[in-house]
Amino acid sequence: MKARVSAPAITVILLIGLAVAAYGLSAPLRSQVNEAVAIMRLSEPQVAIAAFKEYLLGFGAWAAVVSAALMVFQSVAAPLPSFVVTFANGLLFGWAWGALLSWTSAMLGAVLCYGIARSLGRPVVERLVGSSTALETWDLFFARFGVRAILIARLLPFVSFDVISYGAGLTRMGLWDFLWATGLGQLPATLLYSYLGENLTGSIRVLFWIFSITLAIFVIGSAVGPRVLRNMRASKFRKSEEESDSAKAP
Repeated sequence: MKARVSAPAITVILLIGLAVAAYGLSAPLRSQVNEAVAIMRLSEPQVAIAAFKEYLLGFGAWAAVVSAALMVFQSVAAPLPSFVVTFANGLLFGWAWGALLSWTSAMLGAVLCYGIARSLGRPVVERLVGSSTALETWDLFFARFGVRAILIARLLPFVSFDVISYGAGLTRMGLWDFLWATGLGQLPATLLYSYLGENLTGSIRVLFWIFSITLAIFVIGSAVGPRVLRNMRASKFRKSEEESDSAKAP
């Protein structure tokens, strides 16, 4: 019996095929995408953000659409830093509209990654991610924490956005659980980066790492703290029982 390909899988394959064909056949599109990728890969964040803003300005009224498309692209196709897009959106559109644009387009990218994984399966995802090691690590994390793994990962800016989305699509996690955890988890960083983008001063690298380290400590403390506290209470209880037994002994 021949395996049947689901309608969602066919849709995803067609969309990917159209995107690849457009990139390959259109020299102007290919040039614009390559330029955006080169800007996002610049080693100095402040230079990258300023350059990306100028890049978007070149599209005039279509700047927001191009920004959203590139946010989705970096989520799905390449390990590119999304914070460059988010900062630039805040700088160009103001923190409120910039945050809304970044949050919405990042959600679209996350859903597309989830859909690709759910429709096409692990072998395809491993090729897109470039390694099975990261996925195997998150398999354990998802198995241990379930939907909370999404929320925790989204709160950590240095955790790969696309790997988490792909990994969630390979689990039994429902789309609704994935959506609310992703939306809520990425909101703090999106709002902060948009605000910092609008008020671009000082070293972005320093601000980024200060925020990342602070948030990581908070998230890890929230996740591990209750367990540590329970172990301490259990240890104290066992110790008091042992002391009680020793006192009762002749």
